[in-house]
Amino acid sequence: MKKFLIVGLGNIGSEYLETRHNIGFKIVDALNEELKGDFQEVKHGMLSNVRFKGRELFILKPNTYMNLSGKAVSYWMQQEKIGLDGLLIVTDDLNLPFGTIRIKAKGSDGGHNGLKDIQARLGTPNYPRFRFGIGADFSKGQQVDYVLGTWDSEEAKQLSERLSKSSEAIKTFTFNGLKASMNAFNNT
Repeated sequence: MKKFLIVGLGNIGSEYLETRHNIGFKIVDALNEELKGDFQEVKHGMLSNVRFKGRELFILKPNTYMNLSGKAVSYWMQQEKIGLDGLLIVTDDLNLPFGTIRIKAKGSDGGHNGLKDIQARLGTPNYPRFRFGIGADFSKGQQVDYVLGTWDSEEAKQLSERLSKSSEAIKTFTFNGLKASMNAFNNT
């Protein structure tokens, strides 16, 4: 049975719960709920083990805080013997308009500290990632406040549909592969 490690990036703590930076957690929560999973507290995070069409998915929400995400990712890849092709990192992206999905086979960290740490721990930028656009509607010097801010009312209205679309994209990635998910969902 093919195994996958689906990692949503975010920060633990109620103060971060509804922030833009925690969209990775929100997306994997939606996927987990859809697949009727149950998160358990484990080493370096919360983990749910679910099955989808003959695939085994380990859905992880690291508790290491964003900047040390690589620690949890590398630990669970080794623990479950999952290669880079079975890894999907779900994260926010300032460079994409709100709700836009971009799935890539590899890439730069784009200044994202979570991706920076994962790349350092894995020793390569060549791992699949799922970027969810959070937009960049902030003034110079306000990036941190924006990223750690909550959704505006228009975004909040659209979030449920976007989470559902994101969940579909991840399921497509695990069942039909990277290329199929990129073709079907990029820029939707």
